[in-house]
Amino acid sequence: MARLGTLERSIMDALWRHPDGIFAHDLAAKLPSQPATTTVLTVLVRLGNKGMVTRERVGRAHLYRAAVDKDAVVAEAMRAALDDAGDIEGAVQRFVGTVSPEVAAALREALDARESR
Repeated sequence: MARLGTLERSIMDALWRHPDGIFAHDLAAKLPSQPATTTVLTVLVRLGNKGMVTRERVGRAHLYRAAVDKDAVVAEAMRAALDDAGDIEGAVQRFVGTVSPEVAAALREALDARESR
């Protein structure tokens, strides 16, 4: 899964908030940066090529939906960031030092579950 640019991320966030789908014109109006609908359509095509967005013809327009779960995208971004780290152990230590107790507990639980498989 590819990394997302700022506009791609904003579009995906909006699609995740509208699981039943949204038209490009409506999507453009909901984005904080207020990009042109043509710009949003261009990014939607790119996201579709990456397998992240699907579209369904409704009348003369298309209804767009996220094709991937947000959790999967976040997990992939975390993995990719660690792949880029020069010192993986150092990066993980710094990350763990900054997380909330809830995130630390979730990490412990996930690691324990992985070890018990």
